[in-house]
Amino acid sequence: MATGSTPAPLPILQARDIHKSYGRHPVLRGADLTVDPGQLVAVVGENGAGKSTLLKILAGTLPVDRGEVTLSGALGYCPQDPVLNANLTVEQHLRYFAAAHRLPDLDRGHELVRLLGYERYARSAAGDLSGGTRQKLNLTLALLHDPDVLLLDEPYQGFDWETYLRFWDVVDGLRAHGKAVVIITHLVFEQDRFDLLADLADGRITPRTSSREQHDVRA
Repeated sequence: MATGSTPAPLPILQARDIHKSYGRHPVLRGADLTVDPGQLVAVVGENGAGKSTLLKILAGTLPVDRGEVTLSGALGYCPQDPVLNANLTVEQHLRYFAAAHRLPDLDRGHELVRLLGYERYARSAAGDLSGGTRQKLNLTLALLHDPDVLLLDEPYQGFDWETYLRFWDVVDGLRAHGKAVVIITHLVFEQDRFDLLADLADGRITPRTSSREQHDVRA
């Protein structure tokens, strides 16, 4: 019987030669990023490096000046500033988003609310929630339709330690089901959690050696 290495998975998200300028100020100058199914990726950069610009381009909400983004599957996008209606309750947000995605029920939404630990706020208006709880709702809505790729912009802001741990439980569950997660941040804790760490500087993305690659080398 013939033997050989397992074929590499096809990328679920790929950005090639991304350029973006605001007026005469170039922000991205040929950024490249490849994300595989089930992969957890962090793109790390200082404030003003273009992280949010990159994520908006990956999400399709901002056009590029040059370059190409390809996506295979459904996308979930969680921006840094939650886009919520202050007058709607948590439960109403779930119902409206479920209707928009034509979901048959709210089972996944209620599961995420429970996993992130904010069930007691189900009937609270978004405008009355703390910043951390608003971010939990923001994440829940991004995951409601079970996307294949989740894009997160500075997801830790406003999280206490318990919520931080619950967040990683959710991420681990996504990866176990072959979902990819891309986190844009200025600071990375627990680097060994990630399959790929990459730095965004001078408009380009430079991959570091991933924790998985380090393990393979040691093996």
